[in-house]
Amino acid sequence: MDEMRIAIATDDGATISPHFGRAPKYLVVTVRQGRVVGRELREKPGHNHSAAEPHDGSGHLHEARHGFDPAAQDRHARMAAVISDCQMLLVRGMGAGAHQSMTRAGIRPIVTDLEDAEQAIRAVISGEIVDHTERLH
Repeated sequence: MDEMRIAIATDDGATISPHFGRAPKYLVVTVRQGRVVGRELREKPGHNHSAAEPHDGSGHLHEARHGFDPAAQDRHARMAAVISDCQMLLVRGMGAGAHQSMTRAGIRPIVTDLEDAEQAIRAVISGEIVDHTERLH
């Protein structure tokens, strides 16, 4: 692919947020022929649920497979729509439901252990990015 767009879940535009669902923004980077040729910050909808809030409406925190209920799926669809022109999404943590929703939207989610966005972008370009799906919750 000559050109690709990478979305990065971020709080500050420089680091990858520890949890996809709580990140308020996406850093979207355009890579053409192995070089970054553009970048922009986009607002990310659906980041308002707090760490103490149950994700699945059951009263349980962080159930093994949360994020599959209709409300969560709708929220994930809105999150995906903002980056529908991207081929990849870099996160440091995310729920299995969000992961599945992004995949269905044609966006490849990568769960990385890298915090620095620039370092992660270089790892994608060089083909050395590691997908830590064991970090899905």
